[in-house]
Amino acid sequence: MAIRVLTPQAIQPEGEAYLRQRGYEVVMGSGVTEEEIIRDLAGCEAMIVRTAKITEKILAAAPELKVIARHGAGYDNIDIKAAREHNVLVLNAGGANAVSVAEVAIFYMLCCARNFKAVQAHYIENYNFAKRKIPQTELNGKVLGLIGIGNIGRLVAQKAAFGFDMKVIAYDPFFRGEVPDYLELVPNREDVFVRSDYVSLHVPATKETVGSVGEKEFKLMKPTAFLINTSRGSIVNEPALIAAIKNREIAGAGLDVLAQEPLDPKNELLSMENVVSAPHIGGMTAEAATRSSIECAEGVCDFFAGQAPKHIIPEMRGWFRK
Repeated sequence: MAIRVLTPQAIQPEGEAYLRQRGYEVVMGSGVTEEEIIRDLAGCEAMIVRTAKITEKILAAAPELKVIARHGAGYDNIDIKAAREHNVLVLNAGGANAVSVAEVAIFYMLCCARNFKAVQAHYIENYNFAKRKIPQTELNGKVLGLIGIGNIGRLVAQKAAFGFDMKVIAYDPFFRGEVPDYLELVPNREDVFVRSDYVSLHVPATKETVGSVGEKEFKLMKPTAFLINTSRGSIVNEPALIAAIKNREIAGAGLDVLAQEPLDPKNELLSMENVVSAPHIGGMTAEAATRSSIECAEGVCDFFAGQAPKHIIPEMRGWFRK
């Protein structure tokens, strides 16, 4: 009998084809509520998850489930503690969306540098004002500070250094290996906020990082500096960010993520001309989606073949068992 793999939300055809060609049955889910996922999981031993929240209740109701593959790098939508308790291995598609997210981080820096939201807001009604009176700067020669240099952070560093001649500094206490010559690793996290013209966040949402960028960090930043966040909205203390921008402690922000997703239309950040935001589009390219689908499918197949998948999440490394 074929192993059944639930996809609460559709994955790319390439990922589905990979599974079907190897004898798996792909079950398309009926929805993303707890009740719908619990019902659809009946008889399924694997699940490939996009944005659906996988809770303790779901895991407790799925005794046949053995492995979850997260369609992307972040996995804060999965209750990892409950997964361990129910002997469910969690994988991700680590690195599959790195190029896309790194590109969008550069995009936000460019938008901030050219004050693009303000330009767009004024150029139809007042062409000359938008063209001549709205301050704009170059990225060339500016200091980019990275918090976290995993797959995405390293790509942002490369693109900024080689594409825009930026000086790149970074803080990452978990980094191991040789530091490339285009990157300066700083010993103190505060140095990134003090020295940088752009601070770009590239860390997962953990108990250590949630809310870790707030009033203290904004007061360290230059009044001309911008915050770039393409990781998770929960990393940033949003009320503190709003206050810092209003008080001109920092120049603005480029935010691919917000604390509440889907967004709260009343969020003050949305109406600020010096804040560029979007609905978490960093990994939403065709190329990233295809790579993520295939990597998830490969991970599921490796698991059932008795091989340790490539992208077991850090909290479960060394925990693999078939």
